[in-house]
Amino acid sequence: MKTLVLCNQKGGVGKSAVATLLAHHLVHRGRRVLAIDLDHQANFTKPLRLSGKPTPSACTAEALLTGTPPAIPDKPFVLVPGDRALLGLERQPALHTPFARNVRAVLAAVDARFDVCVIDTNPNPDIRVIAAVASADFVLSPIQLNQEAMDGVSGLLNHDRVGLRKIKAVLNPKLALIGLLPTMVEPTPFQRANFTQVVRQYHALMIRIGDGPGAFASIPRRSCVAEAQAEGAVLWEMKKTAARDAWREIEPSLSRIADILTDVATATKRTEAADAAAT
Repeated sequence: MKTLVLCNQKGGVGKSAVATLLAHHLVHRGRRVLAIDLDHQANFTKPLRLSGKPTPSACTAEALLTGTPPAIPDKPFVLVPGDRALLGLERQPALHTPFARNVRAVLAAVDARFDVCVIDTNPNPDIRVIAAVASADFVLSPIQLNQEAMDGVSGLLNHDRVGLRKIKAVLNPKLALIGLLPTMVEPTPFQRANFTQVVRQYHALMIRIGDGPGAFASIPRRSCVAEAQAEGAVLWEMKKTAARDAWREIEPSLSRIADILTDVATATKRTEAADAAAT
């Protein structure tokens, strides 16, 4: 099982929407998927529950950290929901190391039962993020094309507590950054200029989906994506031309990410590129 954590220290970047789209896409490709929501806002949990696609676990994500024996169903698509109890974990510093160990133990216990584990995290740099990234194979960072979000890339890599460089050096040497995924992208001059700036500054961290100069993974701003989240619908199953059109735009990016998750050679190349960019 490969574990992917969606991580960004800024909220409102479409992280949960990307997690939802990716989880559904992986299942559609025949992968066995474990979805874990470590955000107390449960924005990953809600659309998956409404969709009726995954089997909900009887235990919550909070139980994974606290060591309550998890009851993970033996099904091909399982959701471990987030809840408000996750908020209390940061206030128990003496238990932070056990929390991280508990997450690693749970993931090891279900390793043979799933192909991919997708973990959505909260934007706060706390023990939930540390516990997830410390046991992950990959990190994917959705970002918005504005200066604040772009400035946050340095925090993603270099934060003194949850920066990927520190986690990789101290806790998890196998960790690889798949890359940055611009979200809510619009065809405006301002956004095009920001996209160009991101590519120029973080070229090695972008996810290439073709040979052209601008062929990098991104998620466009489309109202039907928000509708799918609110309704618990699978985007490409919606009976709207706009939804099908949006999926045609989004699918190449998600397919590329899914390929990286399941292709060892490709993953190795991404790891080397990310490591080079982070130094």
